[in-house]
Amino acid sequence: MQEDSAHSPSYTVPCEDYVHVVEFSPFSSGVPASLLAYGGNQYVVVGTCLFQEEDMEVEGVEFNVLRAFHHELRVDSLAWSPESRLDRVPTIRLCTAAADRKLRLLTSDLQERHEVKVMEGHTSYINHLVFEPTEGKQVASVSDDHTCRLWDLEGNETAVLRLRSPGISVCWHPEEMFKLMVAEKKGTIRFYDLVTQQAILSLDCGHCGPLMSADWCLTNTIKVGGVAGNDWLIWDITRSRWVEGVYVVLFRWSLANENLFATTGCPGKISSQLFIHHLGHPQPVMIGSSAVGSGLSWHRTLPLCAVGSDRKLCFWMTEM
Repeated sequence: MQEDSAHSPSYTVPCEDYVHVVEFSPFSSGVPASLLAYGGNQYVVVGTCLFQEEDMEVEGVEFNVLRAFHHELRVDSLAWSPESRLDRVPTIRLCTAAADRKLRLLTSDLQERHEVKVMEGHTSYINHLVFEPTEGKQVASVSDDHTCRLWDLEGNETAVLRLRSPGISVCWHPEEMFKLMVAEKKGTIRFYDLVTQQAILSLDCGHCGPLMSADWCLTNTIKVGGVAGNDWLIWDITRSRWVEGVYVVLFRWSLANENLFATTGCPGKISSQLFIHHLGHPQPVMIGSSAVGSGLSWHRTLPLCAVGSDRKLCFWMTEM
């Protein structure tokens, strides 16, 4: 694609440091605004986002910081709990991963109560983590140590799934808490029954290269997307079929539309591109360009995605 065809972000929010990871909460916050967290070097910031598409009185985006938490190391991955809400008694709960091979479970009432539980067990770099989405009582994490580990909220390791290569992505079924998707670097995606701790289905990316990222479409769970080598791939589980795209690093499905997904590419360059795709169109429906970015997350109800960058958050809005 031509560089001059790229769009600048629809909205930006300034930050004090480089943003390594950014995540919208995929769950309702109990108020009109959406919860968003971003992490950098030794900090996690939690705030709310409200966009003009949600409230006509807002000019662009209204971002309010709720709290900044000290984090011992750089934040490499972050996941929201479904228990995080701002109505009634405010509760913020999220889990992070860092280079010391530990998970940290952060719980706060945004006032005086603030707890951090450190969860140890992985013996190598943690690549991804996720909360069980119906009750939020479990966390799953995958690592370069060839394991997927499950944890309770007390920090106890409750199960270990042995993998054949480094685990790079993990996703929980949105309604069936005993189904878990685990993607491995060698190119295999397995779906596990957590009652038996056995794989019940697997997908393979063939000879496309190492699998770098994978995501389960939670609005239509027959669709799985991933990044292998220089291509993006999409599987239809019912047909075990895949199609491929162009050079990318991360893959994330939209939460608002099962046919929309986003990929990021051109790592290590001065500008990084965001591609927003629709399954009904052969070409990207939007290309975004910004300073080198990290992380990729979709808004829960809007066709809008966020990417972290140097001292700012970047948001792109697209048409459904």
